[in-house]
Amino acid sequence: MLNLKGLGVSEGIAISKSFIYKKTEIIIEKKNISNTDEEIKRFEKSVDISKKQLDELYEKTKKDIGEDEAEIFSAHKMFLNDPEFISNIKEQINTGINSEFAIKTVRDILIQNFSLIDDEYIKERIVDIQDVSDRMLRNLLGIKDPNLSNISEDCIIIAYDLTPSDTASMNKDKVKGFVTQVGGKTSHTSIIAKTMGIPAVVGIDSIFEKIDDNVEIIVDGDSGDVFVNPDDRTISEYSLILKDFLREKEELKKYINKKTITKDGESFKVFANIANHKDVEFVLENDAEGVGLFRTEFIYMDRNSLPEEDEQFKIYKKVLESMQNKPVIIRTLDIGGDKEVNYLNLPKEMNPFMGYRAIRICLDRKDIFKTQLRALLRASIYGKLEIMFPMISSVEELFEAKKILEEVKNELKDEQIKFSEDIKVGMMIEVPSAAILSDIFAKHVDFFSIGTNDLIQYFTAVDRTNDKVQSLYDPYNPAIIRILNTIISNAHKNNISVGMCGELASDPSFTRLLCGFGLNEFSVNPASVLKTRKNICESNNSENIKLAKDILNYESSDPIQRLLS
Repeated sequence: MLNLKGLGVSEGIAISKSFIYKKTEIIIEKKNISNTDEEIKRFEKSVDISKKQLDELYEKTKKDIGEDEAEIFSAHKMFLNDPEFISNIKEQINTGINSEFAIKTVRDILIQNFSLIDDEYIKERIVDIQDVSDRMLRNLLGIKDPNLSNISEDCIIIAYDLTPSDTASMNKDKVKGFVTQVGGKTSHTSIIAKTMGIPAVVGIDSIFEKIDDNVEIIVDGDSGDVFVNPDDRTISEYSLILKDFLREKEELKKYINKKTITKDGESFKVFANIANHKDVEFVLENDAEGVGLFRTEFIYMDRNSLPEEDEQFKIYKKVLESMQNKPVIIRTLDIGGDKEVNYLNLPKEMNPFMGYRAIRICLDRKDIFKTQLRALLRASIYGKLEIMFPMISSVEELFEAKKILEEVKNELKDEQIKFSEDIKVGMMIEVPSAAILSDIFAKHVDFFSIGTNDLIQYFTAVDRTNDKVQSLYDPYNPAIIRILNTIISNAHKNNISVGMCGELASDPSFTRLLCGFGLNEFSVNPASVLKTRKNICESNNSENIKLAKDILNYESSDPIQRLLS
């Protein structure tokens, strides 16, 4: 047995046979061309064929997986429609070299430039340049597209990397997992695996030397472990884990169409967090009582320009309609920090998590903010919309955001464009100043949503992505426990609801405590909805309240963790 360690980018476990996926090597020779006009025509023909192929891949991916996943082919087509990219290749041909070598030359320069940029997201776009270039080269050389559509048995794909073109034709019913040599958390392999709900591990060096074709392997997308030719004990261990997971998933189905009520009759709500309109399918499948957080920043990412008002409107409309009048809390743009949008040319900062981000960008770039608010208001007549502002740290910021919202409402009225007059407006509580002033903020909003991921980070002065101080990122810290109680208490004193959309909301060890504090809404990822509901329904809230009161008296983390675990 060989145990390989990579980076888990999509959770879950798969046990199946390996399927080695190697592409035909494209060999490029430099040739001297006398008739450059004819060579340019040959190149242009390959571009036209490539565009047609990308259109077909877009439609197929849109149908089989979803519109968001298909957008990558629109991005690829943008390369082929980019005058500078095409012109650079033609300039190379005009020097008297063949199309293949011209494409290679321009491609290599682009890849070199991208690799020098200190931005992981940009570096991972190198694979897109490679994919587009390879497509043109295959069309010039008469090499068939690589194809994963012929897979007829369950398998785990082993590849150097997987591009959108690779996975578009894939038989998705048979593919149980991915293992690749390269890739990261925002790579295509990661995105497609999460969408398909299958485990994936990336970053396995010398992958083809370590994994043969058609051998038994186990992929653990949580830990990043890959077991090649696992022994009987490992197979038995992981088979039990997989079996338990599937059994628990089946048992949780009895909580579908069941209200979230404790044994002694106290009601709560379990909402779901989403990043795009396609996630609504999983929200409804898991019977969430609403959307507690729609992260709109992902509409702005993985593209070359700002989304226009109509494009945003269609997305928000689709989500609201699909949710069938259940509450949908849509957070306004929250970029910056770990979420970069390169076409905005935001300044590089020493500490981006505390810099120019979220509402700070929106209040500075009112054109971006107003476009989003217009789209949201227009969509509001199609469902139960609630608008939430992120990263509010002062009352002045909140007032300014609400003022701009009112300006947009008045503009729409002047244009005789309909929108709902019954839209709740809330804010994230995710920075210490907002938490401490929550009694003041509660007078000016309709609801709070506690973002524990950032709140804990800011409150304890710990970068949660820094391994050196990871142990100090401690949700059991008494300061965190007390501030959560303060926020919830201040909300209730002012008769507004309070939810939580951070990771703590789905942590089963915190469920009873948060119920005891009086948290109204738990907003979790769709897969955690039923489990969270089960934990609440199996508790007695009078006992939860007693637990909460007792824990407020503790002075250190360890006893709190022991009591809650």
